[in-house]
Parts: sequence; C-alpha cells; structure tokens
Amino acid sequence: MNFTSQIDNWYSKNKRDLPWRKNKDPYSVWLSEIILQQTQIQQGLPYYTKFMQKYPDVFSLATANEQEILKLWQGLGYYSRARNLHKTAKIIVSNYNGVFPKTYLQLLKLPGIGKYTASAISSICYEEKQAVLDGNVFRLLSRYFGMDIPINSSQGIKAFEKLSHDLLPKINIGDYNQALMDFGSTICKPKMAKCEICVLQDGCNAHVNKTTSLLPVKIKKHKVLIKHFNFIIFIDPYNNTQIEQRNDKGIWQKLYQFPLIITDKELNVNELINQLEISTPLSNSKYDVELINAKPEIHNLTHRKLFIKYWKIQIDDLSTNITPIKNLVNYPFPIVLSRFIKSYF
Repeated sequence: MNFTSQIDNWYSKNKRDLPWRKNKDPYSVWLSEIILQQTQIQQGLPYYTKFMQKYPDVFSLATANEQEILKLWQGLGYYSRARNLHKTAKIIVSNYNGVFPKTYLQLLKLPGIGKYTASAISSICYEEKQAVLDGNVFRLLSRYFGMDIPINSSQGIKAFEKLSHDLLPKINIGDYNQALMDFGSTICKPKMAKCEICVLQDGCNAHVNKTTSLLPVKIKKHKVLIKHFNFIIFIDPYNNTQIEQRNDKGIWQKLYQFPLIITDKELNVNELINQLEISTPLSNSKYDVELINAKPEIHNLTHRKLFIKYWKIQIDDLSTNITPIKNLVNYPFPIVLSRFIKSYF
C-alpha cells in the first residue's frame, strides 16, 4: 500500500468529528480555516462556534460591525485575519451574490486567502485537484520522504509543492487533504511524534534513520526585537479612564489600548514622569503615579518580545478620550490588555 492509500485508509478510521466537516459548505470551511491559521483546534473551536452562532452565513458577517467582529475575535491574535474576514465577506456578497468562488485562482484573489486556504476550500468543497501545504503537511512529507530542504526557502517550497501535487489521489481529494492535516497534527506531531502507533513507520525515512527530531528543516528567522511597553491607566474621581484606537498598520490595528509609551529600555517612575510631561499635558492637573506590576509582564509576538508595565495615574481631570471604566468591556482590546482589564477592574 503506497503513502496516499495508507493515509486515506487511516483517515477512514480516525477522522475527527469537527463541525465544519458535517457538510461541504464553503462558508463554514472558510471560516474554520481562517480561525485555525496559527491556532490549534482546541483553542480555535470555541471561536468557530461563537462566530457561527452570531454570523451563521456570509450575509450576516458582511453586514456586521467591524468592532463587533474584532471584539468576538479577541484572544486569537493576528487581528488582520478578522479584518480580512470581514472584507472578504463583503466582497462575496457584493461581487458574487453570496456564493463562494469555486476555483483556486478565484479564491486566491480574496483578502486573507493565500495558497493554503484557497487549496483547502477548493479541494474540500469543490473537489478541485489542489494540494494543501500547511505546517502539518510540510512536517509529515519532510519526515516520510526524508526531505531536508528548508521548508521556508523558495527551493524547498517548490519541491514540496511538486511532491504534494504528485501524491494527490484521483478522487476524494478533499478528504485526502484533510487526512494529511489530521495525521500531521495528531500523529506526526512537532514534538513527541507518535511513531510507535504510526501506520507509516515502515516506509518513513525519518523513523528508519532516527532523524524525526531533525525534520523538517527551517531557515532561522531574524533576531527578535525587544521593546518596553508602558501603558498609562488614567483614572479620574468619577471612575473614568482614557483609551485610544490604534490606527497604525500593526497587528493591533483598529484595536483599543490605554495611552502607551514605548521605549528601548525599562523606565523607572521618574523617567516615566519625564516622558509624560513631554507627551501629555499633566502640568495643569494634580496627579499621583503608581506602578501596578513591579515585575514586567512578558508578551511574545512573532518578531517582538514585549516587556509590559501598567502605570496607574490618579488625576483630577481628563480632558479627552474619556471612557467610563465600566464600558471598557464593550471595546476590542489586544488579549494582553483584555486580561489586564478583567483582573484589575
């Protein structure tokens, strides 16, 4: 039995019962794929359920308020996914009358849909002959076939794309692609691969040569940048605070935050006050400064490591961006701030 047949046979007995697999509805498949990008199933499943309950079809999602979508997405990170989700829903309703495009090339034109997602939707929903390549599939193919070409190099991507396409079955392409993803995430795991129960072990190059832990190969990324984030929690006598919406194009775009001072090194209270006097008109008001967390909270992003301090400033008067503290729950914040709000207020 060859690789493809073994994978298909394994899937027929071990297929996971997931809600978007109950039918081949492109809306539910698309929604699940976007949510599960950079996210494990156990974390993403509750979000999928919440989104389907609130937005059961592409029409309801297209007419939703973006702030509501960002609020519902809160905690998943990579908020550009949520913004692109909304953009794509609008395009499908306005340009395609609510019907998802059926081909890989058409899907690829939509915001937030790359090669993997376009392949997944077109193969699962429409049986188009497209191979999927996500982290699970790269890892499985690399180990089984003993491929040590870096999976994040142009040469590696081309080699894996060709191999994955050559392995496609003639029928049931969608099921085969889902089988690869399931096998990679449950058996051929990044760490502690379950080689002892793997049905592919006899033909697996990595298992035979004891190189499972060495594959796949990846080119090391750039050095992580370290930044110190100082969030300023203004509180006036009436239990109001101050928040602002991020309008830059970073991962927290359009989310809300407390006023922020970013530095390359950790600030003490005197240094913070000096920074505040420059950026904030405090001189006309009486205020007291208190550090809420003596030990900075560490928050890891893809290319940055943040050391976060929260500074409480009790102030007599807030002149702009005044928000009652009780209303903070209505705004979409980055997960790190959402956790702080829940624990502090």
